[in-house]
Amino acid sequence: MKENYPDDEIAEGFEQTDDELPYPDASSEKAVVEDLARLYEEVVEYIVESEGGAADEDAAGDNSEAADDNSEETDDSADKAKDVDKAAKEESDAEKARMEIYDWLQCGVSAILCGIFLFLFVGRTIGVDGRSMLQTLHHNDRIIMTNLFYTPRNGDIVIFYCPTARFGETPLVKRVIAVEGQTIDINFDTGDVFVDNVQVYEPYINELTTNRQNFAGPVTVPEGHIFVMGDNRNNSTDSRSNDVGLVDTRYVLGKVIFVVIPGEDERSPRDWNRFGIVR
Repeated sequence: MKENYPDDEIAEGFEQTDDELPYPDASSEKAVVEDLARLYEEVVEYIVESEGGAADEDAAGDNSEAADDNSEETDDSADKAKDVDKAAKEESDAEKARMEIYDWLQCGVSAILCGIFLFLFVGRTIGVDGRSMLQTLHHNDRIIMTNLFYTPRNGDIVIFYCPTARFGETPLVKRVIAVEGQTIDINFDTGDVFVDNVQVYEPYINELTTNRQNFAGPVTVPEGHIFVMGDNRNNSTDSRSNDVGLVDTRYVLGKVIFVVIPGEDERSPRDWNRFGIVR
């Protein structure tokens, strides 16, 4: 079959011929349709695979971000744990410091209370001013005195107040020669002292008793009183003098028991051999 095309519809470089072109049959159409379907399936599969890869990449990205978040959370948890440990350690150190301060305060308070107890009931230190007790006590000696359950006895060295016009509130230190109920007498010619007609052995005196002062004996010591004299007998104002007289035991502060620091002055150097118990 020949068809004549208008000259204006023939493309340049082609010639019109009388040859017939083959017309596609039914099998050819089916093949074309199958090819198109297969091509469509390939395109769809390609698109699905592309979308799956993108989804996998997104999931991997999300997982990476989640891992980063988890890592950050882990780091934050570790930092928080470190902060908690640091705070706990600081609190523990502060508690230890408080306990140490409390222990020191407790020790200090206990020491103060013990010192007060010792001072009030056991003993305290006092200084010697003067030379009336030579050679037992020297000027500037530091001594310990006790008044714990103390009652004056013969031979004790005591500290007492003498509420007279001469001495007032000044404490004195002397040796007890006689106690209540005893009778004392002194022979000033020989320097001997007698208590209840018995001569007193006095190895502690500095010199014999020859200074009478106001003494007129024999004298019986009344209840609640003691008769005292200094060991430096001729340089001591004591019960022989009206300035002191018999001492009321209520004014006795205590008994001298120990020389803590031997005294020194321009007359005599410090002698550490005198450190110790007083007799």
